Amino acid sequence: MNAGIEADIPDIADIHLAHARIRSAVRLTPVLNDPLLDQELDCKLYCKCENLQRSGAFKFRGASNAIACLREEGLTGDVATHSSGNHGAALALAARIDGRTAHVVMPENSSPMKIEAVRNYGGQVHFCAPTNDARVQELEKLVEGGLIPVHPYDDPRIIAGQGTAALELEQEVPTLELVITPLGGGGLVSGTAIATRSWGVDVYAVEPDGAADTIDSLRQGRIIEHFAPDTIADGLRALVGIRNFKVIRESVRQVLSVSDNDIRRAMLLFWQKLKILIEPSSATVIAAIQNHPEIFSGKKVGVIISGGNIHPSDWAELTRGI
Repeated sequence: MNAGIEADIPDIADIHLAHARIRSAVRLTPVLNDPLLDQELDCKLYCKCENLQRSGAFKFRGASNAIACLREEGLTGDVATHSSGNHGAALALAARIDGRTAHVVMPENSSPMKIEAVRNYGGQVHFCAPTNDARVQELEKLVEGGLIPVHPYDDPRIIAGQGTAALELEQEVPTLELVITPLGGGGLVSGTAIATRSWGVDVYAVEPDGAADTIDSLRQGRIIEHFAPDTIADGLRALVGIRNFKVIRESVRQVLSVSDNDIRRAMLLFWQKLKILIEPSSATVIAAIQNHPEIFSGKKVGVIISGGNIHPSDWAELTRGI
C-alpha cells in the first residue's frame, strides 16, 4: 500500500467538513420505514433514499465536495472522470453549478438514460470499451490534455462526500445496529464505514455475483487485475479502489454477493411495498437482506438506497416474469 495513499484517507472530521461544505447544495434525503417491508424481511429497515438526491443518486454528495475543494484550492479548470453514469451525471451537474465542464469517460454499453443525463447536465461524453482498463486509459488521455481528474471513488474528497449520507442517517436513527450499502468502486461503503466507526455498528457491503471483484480481492489479499464485469447492476461494474479497499479490509464486517435474479426480485419487492422504482445497484442491499436472515433478522438496519436512475420501461423489462 502506497504510504501517500494511506495518509490521505479521510477521517470522521473530513466527513463533517464535507457535510458543512455541501449542505446548501445537496438534498437532505428522507429516511423511510415501511412496516410491510419490515414484515417481509423480518427486520426493521431504515432506508436513506438517495434515489431522491439531486442527479438521482448519492454520487452528487462526493462530486459536490470534490468540486468545492477544487474551488477552495484555486483550481478552476474543467474536470474529467470515468463513470457508468451516476458519478458522471453528478460531476457534470456539480461542475455546471460551479461554472465549469465535466468530461466523462463512459463504457459504450452504458444506460442510454444515464448517457443522456450526463449530457443534459452539460457534461461531455467520451465512450470506451466496457472494461476497467479502457476506462482508465481513456481518462489518462483526457488528463494529459490538461483536464483536472476527479476519480469516481478512489479520492479522499469523494469518499468524504459519500460518507455524509451515513452521517445524516445516524443523526436521524441513532439506534441502528447494522448498516448496509452497495459496493462497486467502494466510495459509498468506505465513506459509510468511516462515518460509522464511532457508533459501534457493523457495516456490510453487497456486490453482484457478476462483479464481485472485492470479494475475490479480499480472498487474494490484493486488488485483482483485468476485471470484466457482467451484471445488470451497471452502477457496480467498477474495480474497487486502493483507498476504498484498505477501508473495507479494516472496517467492513463482510462483503456479500447476490445474483442478478436476486436483484430483480428485490427491485420488484421494493416497488410492491414502498411504490418506489430503484435501479439494480440499489436493490442489491434488499436482495442481500432477503438472502441472509442469519445476519439481519430482528435487527435495526440502516440501508443506503443508492440511486433511482432507471427508465420505467427498463425497470419493467428487468422485472418481467419475476
